[in-house]
Amino acid sequence: MATLIAAQDAATAAPAVRRRPRVRWSVGRVVGWAVMALMMFATLFPFYWMLRTAFSNTRALSSHYASLAPAEFTWGAFQRVFGMQSTAQAIAEGGSGASLNFWLFLRNSFVVATTTTVCQVLFCALAAYAFARLRWPGRNQLFFVFLTAMMIPGVFTTLPNFVLIRDLGLLNTLLGIVLPALFMAPFSVFFLRQFFLSIPTEVEEAAKIDGASHLRIFFRVIVPMSSAPITTLALLTYITSWNDYLWPLLVGKDDSSKVLTVALGVFRQQTPSGAPDWAGLMAATFVSAIPVLILYAIVGKRIVSSIGFTGIK
Repeated sequence: MATLIAAQDAATAAPAVRRRPRVRWSVGRVVGWAVMALMMFATLFPFYWMLRTAFSNTRALSSHYASLAPAEFTWGAFQRVFGMQSTAQAIAEGGSGASLNFWLFLRNSFVVATTTTVCQVLFCALAAYAFARLRWPGRNQLFFVFLTAMMIPGVFTTLPNFVLIRDLGLLNTLLGIVLPALFMAPFSVFFLRQFFLSIPTEVEEAAKIDGASHLRIFFRVIVPMSSAPITTLALLTYITSWNDYLWPLLVGKDDSSKVLTVALGVFRQQTPSGAPDWAGLMAATFVSAIPVLILYAIVGKRIVSSIGFTGIK
């Protein structure tokens, strides 16, 4: 009876409150947090300054250059970006009065970035699988030669690519912009090959026993198991293509083929006051970065894990 009472008392007793271990603040910890806070401030402050400038009146920027708040807060810069402001209103707020077909240039950027990403990831994955799994003479030697292209700066190939695109009659076309980066990139092949080497060969051997071909193994087995690195590569390729400026500037000068990064140069034109439209330029830059920020927020978590896993091999 005493044992039963003791068990009931133990069951009804309030559970002991667990205390969290106290964090010991050492000098190294304080310095580390201070350095981290300083790095975050140095990273985020330019974005804040961009928004501060975008919400400012261009004419008032010169007289409020040291103010952290927007100079004469206005939505005029964003209205100029979307073509919702008349020429007279734009000039009154310090704009150049030049028009910007934002939606056309946004569509061109979307077409270029999407086409480049889809084609480059597909062909690079196929090439990486061939280098990682298929056995053929000179495979390692060819892969070494292929990787040497990573050491060649991209600016060295700009002029030959431009001459080729010109001779093909593809200037001022979206195809001329995407063609040099449409098929393969050395880093992308190397990135996926390192991951494919880490996949157990027993999985592919089981598929071969069932009569699957190399292409079927690739699309039915390898690709589903490699969703993380492929998504990471697609994100990095999309961001690189979206932010590219020099090559689209050389090839696409007409409005029909001009991408958004090149079209933003219209805000650098001299305004009646003699200075560029800084508010309009910052507003257009912020708006053009929104699609990439949304894409990064959706699939950005895969980058760190897949890059770290791939680098182990």
